[in-house]
Amino acid sequence: MTDRDDELAHLREVYGDRGLRRADLAPDPLTQFRRWFADWTATDPYDANAVALATADAEGRPSVRFVLMKGLDTGFVFFTNTRSRKGADLAANPWAALCFAWITLERQVRVTGPVEAVSGEEADAYFASRPRGSQVGAWASDQTTVVADRAELERRWADAGHRFPDEVPRPPHWGGYRVLPEEVELWQGRPNRMHDRLRYRRSDDGGWLIERLAP
Repeated sequence: MTDRDDELAHLREVYGDRGLRRADLAPDPLTQFRRWFADWTATDPYDANAVALATADAEGRPSVRFVLMKGLDTGFVFFTNTRSRKGADLAANPWAALCFAWITLERQVRVTGPVEAVSGEEADAYFASRPRGSQVGAWASDQTTVVADRAELERRWADAGHRFPDEVPRPPHWGGYRVLPEEVELWQGRPNRMHDRLRYRRSDDGGWLIERLAP
């Protein structure tokens, strides 16, 4: 083991005793998520709506990256180039997992469920709200494909800007997805690694079961 490895092995935090009780939870996970998300945004974090999104291809090979949650209704909504790696994964295997890591609050939220495409109208409305530079970038970047260098990207962006001098339409390959929760787990750090983990799980009647999990 190198000195650097030894340093990593000894990195640790002592979690507080805030705690999470079953009696304090809302009956459904989306209401509870909104409560926790309000706590998180009140800390004024950078990219408050960032979330790790995990997908897998048809062979089960996983891929994970951060995206921005841009809607919360019956599920968790994000937007992207549908020809990207995540788009290809979801076309072959329309399930995903999300992990919100709110470290300074000693909290995580994990979500698992099937994924559906948002409507064209929803995608149009969100695309129209984006800054012009981001709209142009959606045309300029063929996401995840190999490019020669940075200069090629800059040329593509300039060309797309000249192509659309006024309103920028939504590209046909750009849209959104909604992760529909089947399971939602709330994690609250506690001392001695005896963390609180409470999971919402869909019951057979369409309601929610709430279960405590061992840490």
